[in-house]
Amino acid sequence: MKMSAILVASNRGPVSFTLSEDGALTMRRGGGGLVSGLSGVATDLDVLWVCAALSDGDRSAVRLAPGGRLDQAGYETGALRMLDIPAATFHRAYNAIANSTLWFVHHLLYDTPNRPHFDARFRREWESYQAYNEAFAMALAEEAAHGAKTMVQDYHLGLVPAMLRVERPDLRIAHFSHTPWAPPEYFSLLPDEVATELLEGILGADHAGFLTARWAGAFMDCCESVLGAEVDRAALGVTHGGRTTRIGVHGLGVDGEALWARASEPDVESHMAALREQVGDRKLIVRIDRTELSKNIVRGLTAYREFLAAHPEWHGRVVHLAFAYPSRHDLPEYREYTAAVQRCALEIEDEYATEDWDPLILNVQDDYPRSLAAYRLADVMLVNPIRDGMNLVAKEGPVLSPQSALILSREAGAAAELGEDALLVNPYDVSATAHAIHAGLVMPEAERARRGGRLACAATALPPHRWFSDQLAALT
Repeated sequence: MKMSAILVASNRGPVSFTLSEDGALTMRRGGGGLVSGLSGVATDLDVLWVCAALSDGDRSAVRLAPGGRLDQAGYETGALRMLDIPAATFHRAYNAIANSTLWFVHHLLYDTPNRPHFDARFRREWESYQAYNEAFAMALAEEAAHGAKTMVQDYHLGLVPAMLRVERPDLRIAHFSHTPWAPPEYFSLLPDEVATELLEGILGADHAGFLTARWAGAFMDCCESVLGAEVDRAALGVTHGGRTTRIGVHGLGVDGEALWARASEPDVESHMAALREQVGDRKLIVRIDRTELSKNIVRGLTAYREFLAAHPEWHGRVVHLAFAYPSRHDLPEYREYTAAVQRCALEIEDEYATEDWDPLILNVQDDYPRSLAAYRLADVMLVNPIRDGMNLVAKEGPVLSPQSALILSREAGAAAELGEDALLVNPYDVSATAHAIHAGLVMPEAERARRGGRLACAATALPPHRWFSDQLAALT
């Protein structure tokens, strides 16, 4: 089998499989922003993608494929190897460590009087995270040609660079963090040995990439504080254990042409017609998110409720379309948060709805064409995360609806690029967000057009192809 010169490793892969009752396998495109951003790039550059089997259908497909190489088993996947990691190991690594610990740390989500608890159970879960990362490192070592470039993605695989460096010192290795990075005082909530292993894991790479200078700076601060590493902030380098890792800032934008092409297809047009009929000639405030703790949906709904209370002149003249797609329902915090979103929506309906006006439409079914239709019709886009590595909704919205006003949390990575033309808000300040909703609705058309044009240009300045090629160039 041909060894690969460029490899990508991520938890989620470009395709997923479902297993029907009769044992038939159905393949479809994988979900998530990383897959959307990288799929086209990987195909164009003949990249081998290494990912985990996430479902019973994925595991069934892997077991039918020689060496887990699905491209050798008759599937049209592009070069792809999927790892059948034991389900219990995967669950502990993914849910207990990646999503319940690392995600919470980097997004500053812990209710610290009560959590976290780093006890004996956590240590067992950490061992699964180590085993999960080791499976990726070994697969990459087996598949990579001499001197190959290996692009390791995100917080799920924080230990892979150092593990892979031991197995294959000839490789050029990059790690990219798609999340924020916690400042040292919060990162140090982690057990000392875990914090050290994570930082040294990423420093096994030749190049460590981040979405903004803010997140890169936080990583370097952690390396200095936790490891005592030598940090050169001017040259963007961290030296530790006799090696220097270069630090890169690579903002990720959207492919405007591809996005518009998809948003112009008949299924999107059909959804637009249905939404126009439902909303009428009212102004439309749109949010599109996973029901994720960091996305701050409840405060966004509460701000809309406060706006309605303060501005009765808008009753009957505006509709808030909130897409809150299910996320991580394996975790109790997410189930509780989804229930809180639904309660808040019902309270708004009970207080303000009339026979001929529905002030809020809450949609919890993942429907990409309907989301694209909503973008195109938006008068105001509400993007108010507590903390976000980038947030591509903030970039997709202005591309598809340049006439809309963008309300954007200053804690989103996208604020670094879009802040001058967005209405920036403190995501914890509900009243300020309510004021921003009103400001967005009454913004003069000429100002909307000026801001919207600049937002669209900034959103498309760094499409996925450039984002990826810049990192490849950094490994040369």
